[in-house]
Amino acid sequence: MEQSKYKIEFDILKFWKILSSDIKSIGLYIFISIVVGLIIAFSIPKNYKSSIELAPETSSNNMLSSISSLASMVGLYSDANPNGDAIYPEIYPDMISSNEFIVSLFDLNVKSLDGEINTTYYDYLKSYQKTTWWSIPLHWLTRFLLPNDDTSGTNIGDKINPYRLSRRQFGLVSATRGNMRCMVDKKTNVISLEFKAQDPLIAATMVDSVKNKLQLFITRYRTNKARNDLEYMERLFTESKQDYDLARQQYARFSDANTDVILQSVNSKREDLENDMQLKYNIYTQVTQQLQLAKAKLQESTPAFTVIQGASVPVKSCNIKKIYILALFIIMGFIVKMIVLTIQHRKELFKYNN
Repeated sequence: MEQSKYKIEFDILKFWKILSSDIKSIGLYIFISIVVGLIIAFSIPKNYKSSIELAPETSSNNMLSSISSLASMVGLYSDANPNGDAIYPEIYPDMISSNEFIVSLFDLNVKSLDGEINTTYYDYLKSYQKTTWWSIPLHWLTRFLLPNDDTSGTNIGDKINPYRLSRRQFGLVSATRGNMRCMVDKKTNVISLEFKAQDPLIAATMVDSVKNKLQLFITRYRTNKARNDLEYMERLFTESKQDYDLARQQYARFSDANTDVILQSVNSKREDLENDMQLKYNIYTQVTQQLQLAKAKLQESTPAFTVIQGASVPVKSCNIKKIYILALFIIMGFIVKMIVLTIQHRKELFKYNN
């Protein structure tokens, strides 16, 4: 048995006639949409965005090869290898979005363009942010349902613990994460940093601070092993120098005290002291060479960054233009009116054919 199929037809001509006969109502909807759109557009706080472009140093084997050759010439081993770097530009966006990195920005001092605000970035976020009027009821409701827990033991001393944030601190961290943006061009490795704030000077200050902290973090990571090696070689150098000086002094004192003595036991003791002094001197010489090599490796491991475009105080806000918001609400008002007319005249507009 065949099932009956229904066809639904929409009478466009009829709809156009209904639409044309209700111009006043359409105009009213559009007028209301314009008023609402203007209220919304002028209620959104202005935001300003500042940006920086960086070109990180390209890894090169030239100097490290020279260091390896130098180490081979003096009979030393060098493991200078630039290919073991686990921090590469593609993971910079994930790195700066971590809680640890964001919390480190909270202590930075910021100042508004008019000079009325001069405080830390954390206090700026907490006390000086403008909000839209429609978010106030939601904020009150949130505070009522979820009480503030800033004193719930989330701080270590006077610093925020990034591993255990309070609810409010988590909100500020999330807001900061949304204000920051890091992009990496995979072809050129150029790093673009952006920071958004409600004050142009604060936006420029923060993007420059993000750049400095990113450079510092990368430098610390890439030079960590080289710095540890250098500290170890400096300790060895100090110890070997002390051992050599002590052996030299013992040999000199013994030789001065037994200048005219020709006993074989004395000569044997003098030879033992001389051999020990020579051994300590050879160790001291090798450690000195290793120390110079460690200093060269530290210098090579320190990355360099070229600032292609520095931070500047933005002049214009980065908000969506008010005309676009107004146009969007006009279109929405017109669409709502069309839906209302369609529902009101659905029996006339839709035909069901068997």
